[in-house]
Amino acid sequence: MFVRDQRGGRPVIRARFRLWLPDGLWVDDVSRSFPDASLRLLAGVPMDDRTLELGETRAEDPRAVAEAIRTQPDVGSFELLHCDEERSLSKYETSDQSLFQFLGSSSLVPEFPLVVEDGVMSFSITASRDNFETFGDQLDASGLRYELLFVVHRDESEGGLLTDRQLECLTVAWQMGYFEVPRDASLAEVADALDVDTSTVSETVRRGTARVLGQFMSENPRRSAR
Repeated sequence: MFVRDQRGGRPVIRARFRLWLPDGLWVDDVSRSFPDASLRLLAGVPMDDRTLELGETRAEDPRAVAEAIRTQPDVGSFELLHCDEERSLSKYETSDQSLFQFLGSSSLVPEFPLVVEDGVMSFSITASRDNFETFGDQLDASGLRYELLFVVHRDESEGGLLTDRQLECLTVAWQMGYFEVPRDASLAEVADALDVDTSTVSETVRRGTARVLGQFMSENPRRSAR
């Protein structure tokens, strides 16, 4: 069941989801055929009865994955823009617009990249509380299996002690148990939830923690005195 935010104010909410794709989608078929591949939708523009998409593939054999995408019945006008040993970049049109229609029905614009790995799509949204709750209601009603990886609330009236990225990283790390003793999650697991590299999370968490501690110590001089 989707958990609603009960706080007051006018929060802006950023959340990341993991969604198990329904059978029949071409991207689900391709990702399951190459379970070690990461299919990343970098951009998508709906146009009448089709969508123009820019997709990146990261895999052991990116050319084979690109060829599998090209031969899908729902994919047309395929153009391979780049391919090396680790990744490929392709531009194509697809007649399957179900994912965009689902997001569009909730008045949300998808945040790129959308990442699909072995039939599971990970994506982020930023929304008002009302739109966020509407999206949750639609997810619940869809019957699709999904997981809320993290949710970060920021009130419009909040100050700027932390950058948005620091707030996000610290919140996710806290929610996952990174600060517990012993730790329930590693930096690598936090980075995976955020879809960024571990070194970025490490630096961001370190800087954000330093700001929070600095603020706390400045407001509690007796505790900081030696």
